[in-house]
Amino acid sequence: MSQFTRALGFRPNWSIARKLTLFLAAIVASLALISWGMVTSFALEAAGRTQDNILAASATSIAETLRSEGGQVRLELPYAAFSMLGAISEDRVFYRVAAGDEVLTGYADLEGPEVTPGAPRFATLDYRDTPVRAVSVMRVILSNGEAVPVTVTVAQTRDGVQGIAAGLSRQAAVLSVVVFLLAVGMSAYAVRSSLMPLNTMAQHVATRGPSDLRPLRRRGPPELMPLVRALNRLMERLGASIRRSEDFIAEAAHRVRTPLAIVRTQAEIALHSVEEEAQKQTLRRVIRAVDDSSRSASQLLDHAMVSFRADDLAREPLDLPALTSAVAEALRPTAEMKDIDIALTLSEVTVEGDAILLQNALRNVLDNAIKYSPAETIVRVDVARSGGEARVCVRDEGPGFGSGPATHLTERFRRGDKVEGIVGSGLGLTIAEEAIRAHGGRLKMEKAQGGGACVRLILPAI
Repeated sequence: MSQFTRALGFRPNWSIARKLTLFLAAIVASLALISWGMVTSFALEAAGRTQDNILAASATSIAETLRSEGGQVRLELPYAAFSMLGAISEDRVFYRVAAGDEVLTGYADLEGPEVTPGAPRFATLDYRDTPVRAVSVMRVILSNGEAVPVTVTVAQTRDGVQGIAAGLSRQAAVLSVVVFLLAVGMSAYAVRSSLMPLNTMAQHVATRGPSDLRPLRRRGPPELMPLVRALNRLMERLGASIRRSEDFIAEAAHRVRTPLAIVRTQAEIALHSVEEEAQKQTLRRVIRAVDDSSRSASQLLDHAMVSFRADDLAREPLDLPALTSAVAEALRPTAEMKDIDIALTLSEVTVEGDAILLQNALRNVLDNAIKYSPAETIVRVDVARSGGEARVCVRDEGPGFGSGPATHLTERFRRGDKVEGIVGSGLGLTIAEEAIRAHGGRLKMEKAQGGGACVRLILPAI
């Protein structure tokens, strides 16, 4: 089938509907050409038979007027014999009546087909450089007791026959074109109707959420059922793979964080028990490396968790000020270690979304503000409603976003140029941006008035 479609000029990237429509159009065109050829042939044959019948009637009519008088063959050319020939066209008519070798009347140089008494004989020949259709009829007349064979030959040019055939051929061609157009239109409609179940199934799958892996229950034509079964098996395998990935992330978070916490605790105990400065510096570098590893692992796992939950977003009404206050209180001990105060300004606003994802976004933004703020400064967190949007603004008094474009900092592992000596992985803003975007919101970063950075989390309010 593929070789046949290539032979017809079909391209591999064409749609099934186009291929089927063109394939059916090619079949209809072939049938139309065949029918046109058959009609043209039948029309020419029918016109030729009509001319033969009229020629035979004319010649027979002339032959019937033959008689014998005074020992000679006499005839009277009937007017009706030639009027019949003029009825179908304006073709020229030639005739010849000969008794033996003697031409009684007509065109002496007209030679008709050989004939014997009985049925008329027809032939197509050239007469005076013109194709003519001729018929010869023989009648035996008794003259002076002798049988005299008399041959009547009538010929007519074929322009009228060919004109009639050409007219019928043109009508057949027009009819074939009309039939072709109607057939192509009906074929296109039939193809679209036949493929409608496939399009309906595709739309049904497309309207599902990213995590909706339920089996397809829609019934369709038998030809589509293998595809439906294959899709159901694929979704089943995909669901199992996603569940294994989620279990792995949860297990990895536990198994990575716990050993790192133990190593850090032991290193801190050792730091307080040694007296040599070189050993203390070594232990401090170990603690810093553990903190860096722990933070990177935590944020990598958080990022994976955000990616999974964004595909299956839970939507419930959330009190955004309460959520923000809870996150701020959880990070307040970390801020107090640097004598940083967290100032909250909260207004009533409700959003719809996933509490865990929004907590992750708020925690990462606020943690960045605390981490990059100098000691004894204030991190301000404002929650307000503006029109149909809920806005959370986190401002600090740190070095800001650096010299590069702030929007680039939402890329994975991208950090600014003012982070020397500060532990980080470059995933905090990435996690926040993906979580907010999953809720139909946006993350906006700008320089704060008076220095520092300002990160705005903007969400649709309800």
